[in-house]
Amino acid sequence: MTHPTIRKFVIQFEETLSAAGRAVEPPVRKATVAAVIANPFAGRYEEDLTSLYDIGRQIAATLAERALQTLGATAGDIEAYGKAAIIGLDGELEHAAALLHPEFGAPVRSRTSGTEIIPSTKKIGAAGAAITLPLTGKTSIWSFDHMDAAEISIADAPRADEVVVILALATGGRALHRIASQTA
Repeated sequence: MTHPTIRKFVIQFEETLSAAGRAVEPPVRKATVAAVIANPFAGRYEEDLTSLYDIGRQIAATLAERALQTLGATAGDIEAYGKAAIIGLDGELEHAAALLHPEFGAPVRSRTSGTEIIPSTKKIGAAGAAITLPLTGKTSIWSFDHMDAAEISIADAPRADEVVVILALATGGRALHRIASQTA
């Protein structure tokens, strides 16, 4: 099993107390947790990316735990989630796909009691690149009230041979949401 080489974590905490001049009760809290990790395949083509699956699973568990801790939340408190990755300039978009898709979701869903897929986005970028993560409801992807976003950028990451892997968890949907959700 390949273990990720982590340079640092960056955690953003957001708590919305009011919007449009109205109190938000209960406040909506969102944690966006990023790990800056070494990309073992930076600068070279590799046919077999399965070792990134293992790294994705491990980093997902760590990010979920840190996000729950940041929120002071339990699995039952989480209502929405999203994931993303920024690949440094010496990597490939496929590296992000290998980290985020095959095995990343299961550890997050197990720690949040989620049942739906975790929406994602990915890109290649230089240090300081911003990325916006889509968020959806953990038990209903069609919950319009939970369709939201989180954004993050890290001034010194990713370096060319790194990846920024990100998870966002939220205790609610958009503040003051009022759009009816789909049933299918």
